[in-house]
Amino acid sequence: MQEGDLIELENTVEPTWTKLVEPLERIVDRLQVVWGIVNHLKAVKDSAELRTAIEEVQPEKVKFQLRLGQSKPIYEAFKAIQDSPSWSNLTEARKRIVEAQIKEAVLNGVALEDEKREKFNEIEQELEKLSQKFSENVLDATKKFEKLITDKKEIEGLPATARGLAAQTAVSKGHENASAEDGPWVITLDAPSFVPVMQHVQNRSLREEVYRAYVSRASSEDLDNTLIIDKILKLRLEKAKLLGYTNYAEVSMAMKMATISSAEELLEKLRSASWNPAVQDMEDLKTFAGEKKAAEANELTHWDINFWSERLREAKYDINEEELRPFFSLPKVMDGLFNLANKLFQITIEPVDGLAPVWNPDVRFYCVKDSSGSPIAYFYFDPYSRPSEKRGGAWMDEVFARSRVLAHDGSSVRLPIAHMVCNQTPPVGGKPSLMTFREVETVFHEFGHALQHMLTKQDEGLVAGIRGIEWDAVELPSQFMENWCYQRDTLMSIAKHYETGEALPEEVYLKLLAARTFRAGSLSLRQIRFASIDLELHTKYIPDGPESVYDIDQRVGKRTQVIPPLPEDRFLCSFSHIFAGGYAAGYYSYKWAEVLSADAFSAFEDAGLNSDKAIKETGHRFRETILALGGGKAPLQVFVEFRGREPSPEPLLRHNGLLPVSASA
Repeated sequence: MQEGDLIELENTVEPTWTKLVEPLERIVDRLQVVWGIVNHLKAVKDSAELRTAIEEVQPEKVKFQLRLGQSKPIYEAFKAIQDSPSWSNLTEARKRIVEAQIKEAVLNGVALEDEKREKFNEIEQELEKLSQKFSENVLDATKKFEKLITDKKEIEGLPATARGLAAQTAVSKGHENASAEDGPWVITLDAPSFVPVMQHVQNRSLREEVYRAYVSRASSEDLDNTLIIDKILKLRLEKAKLLGYTNYAEVSMAMKMATISSAEELLEKLRSASWNPAVQDMEDLKTFAGEKKAAEANELTHWDINFWSERLREAKYDINEEELRPFFSLPKVMDGLFNLANKLFQITIEPVDGLAPVWNPDVRFYCVKDSSGSPIAYFYFDPYSRPSEKRGGAWMDEVFARSRVLAHDGSSVRLPIAHMVCNQTPPVGGKPSLMTFREVETVFHEFGHALQHMLTKQDEGLVAGIRGIEWDAVELPSQFMENWCYQRDTLMSIAKHYETGEALPEEVYLKLLAARTFRAGSLSLRQIRFASIDLELHTKYIPDGPESVYDIDQRVGKRTQVIPPLPEDRFLCSFSHIFAGGYAAGYYSYKWAEVLSADAFSAFEDAGLNSDKAIKETGHRFRETILALGGGKAPLQVFVEFRGREPSPEPLLRHNGLLPVSASA
């Protein structure tokens, strides 16, 4: 079907919008929608049957994608539009579509001749297979580790919610009488299980065992990703050279805001601002552990850091993450989030469960309406962790993008629909899902992505919503939304005790605010390590050269971690972002976009966070620029239109408490 449409387009193509772009959008869209659904199900409801089916169809899908991406007639027609006298009359969005299509075609190998093109296509097929296998190995390795605990002493310190989850996991593994109080308990490497163990379990050897298992995931036996990583990096380099670039990072940057040198420069600026604070963080932990007479005080290592950080945070800010959970129940958090969206962007969000089929009974379906009450978008929300079938992490994806061409039944435009997926602690024993503050931030983050997809005013489907936005600008709205979790009115509107309804005490709010910059240097360095190893592997790594990928990781680790990684650390084997996701030579974009988002939020601070009028006006401007324009305008221009100037890293360093004190005077 797709093949036939493509052949027809190639035979009838003319360098006009109706004869080129509209039929192309139909083809691209169908591929994205259908394959999107398949990939979505694999991520939320993985099964052996689905894996086999995908494996069978994948080569065909990649083959078609390559054929489409390398279509000479389509490429020539786009070039003809660009060279035609009517070029200057095109809207900015249409010009961006044409320019992006030409650039992408070149990156897809359109200009390669026979043998080279064949080689290029082989590489693409192989890369797709390898990244599929990489993520399956990570999922299977995560699933494989189970630690059964029968003696309560071993998990002393583990909070009630985590004990409840561990007992629930034990029940699902056949220990039908397991209970939160008496066990047995099963610990896994899934985040809702792994994180509380690292933060709270007093038993140091259990922490060590779980940590070592975590950083060596997918690095041994039949699930070992080492060779896959080598192959992926080799093939990416080969692909880059075929296209005439020196390394893969150049290929990646061709469609981004940053350049290799501007990305490296930003990372170095942030690294040097974060290093001394991170060293100080470590000293503080040692001192604190010493005061508590901890045997390990002088030799704190990886499996101690989260544990002692939590103890120090509790002592310093008297905040116990676990005691906060009852104040953050999922239903209240969603209400607060939707109220904020209403205040900022004049939209209302209503549940319309039952209107669309769902893949799990916990999934909700919502409708987004504008100020006149007309539906403008819909989204699915799948909140809870399901380790046996759902991959970890949180993400937003599109189901349908807004499009004029694909409108049906006499409507003027097809409305966007989004997926929002999280992996938080599920409801245990009749209570609602009680969230950590981090999980609250995650929901706000993913909702920010969804807003950019849903509130787009762009009718050209190829640049509507998140489509066509440079990758390093795409995290702007998501990270922007996280800032609101710290804004008094917003936080107070969601932080209500799920049983008594009492509000979060004021002094706890103030402590949360103060704790925001707690260990900011260390957390910043962690992201910088990931971003730096990613750039290093895609600019300087020589396959089969003197340094292995792990050597490079160690080298980067020494520069970006106060305690260098363990010699046997194999974190790269589960670094799905760059080996099975879209972040290859692009992980820096989290930090790049954080600069943009902190600066965007500072527009609200400048206007006055206590003034509803100022918030509404600034919110309206944010909606009309950053959320509405999609990929129809260059992100730097969009930012300048909203902010009135180019972005500055200052607000980010200020929010993180990493500016030298004198500078704030």
